[in-house]
Amino acid sequence: MKTRGKNYQEAIKLVDRTKTYDVEEAIKILKEASKAKFDESVEVAFRLGVDPKKAEENIRGAVVLPHGTGKTERVLVFAKGDKIKEAEAAGADFIGDADIIAKINDGWFEFDVIVATPDMMGEVGKLGRVLGPKGLMPNPKTGTVTFDVEKAVNDIKAGKVEYRVDKASNLHALIGKLSFDDAKLIENFNTIAETVANAKPQSSKGTYVRNVAVTSTMGPGIKVDFSKFAKY
Repeated sequence: MKTRGKNYQEAIKLVDRTKTYDVEEAIKILKEASKAKFDESVEVAFRLGVDPKKAEENIRGAVVLPHGTGKTERVLVFAKGDKIKEAEAAGADFIGDADIIAKINDGWFEFDVIVATPDMMGEVGKLGRVLGPKGLMPNPKTGTVTFDVEKAVNDIKAGKVEYRVDKASNLHALIGKLSFDDAKLIENFNTIAETVANAKPQSSKGTYVRNVAVTSTMGPGIKVDFSKFAKY
């Protein structure tokens, strides 16, 4: 088993592993524990009581965080006709159709998110074998397959995050940077927490949210009290 670094060992001393913290206190501890020489990302992780093998429990979606993520996303739009101008006006970083598809097949991945109009999905779908494993395939559930290109691009640039439960029933989401004010990180946390709570499928039995933790890039995970969210 790999040994953690000295900074991590020092940081973990600030966390009581037997305790569940209010999100306000958890954020303060994350900041106090940070020893990295860069602005660490802050992430929330949910352990859910769902079976991802069941379609109705394979939770997936997207939400715009009120204070963004601190990351500037490079958006690629697949569109044609008037939608190309719409994408340009919205600030898309790359726009194309067959030419971009060929570049991706040749190994080009200088983008973070893809938006595609429905009439382009026949062609974009051919990239499934290369985009799928990287989690880059556009999907209607996350608002990235749409004719409303302007809204899709604006939402992504404003701090939209996608979330999806994995095979182990865990769900991760970026909620900002350690340099954010505490209040902004807390509001971002509350936004994704409410979104996940409201995504509880009717077929889910027992405890839906089993565990929640926040962590920074180099820091320890800190358990967060989730009891105030109605659908817990």
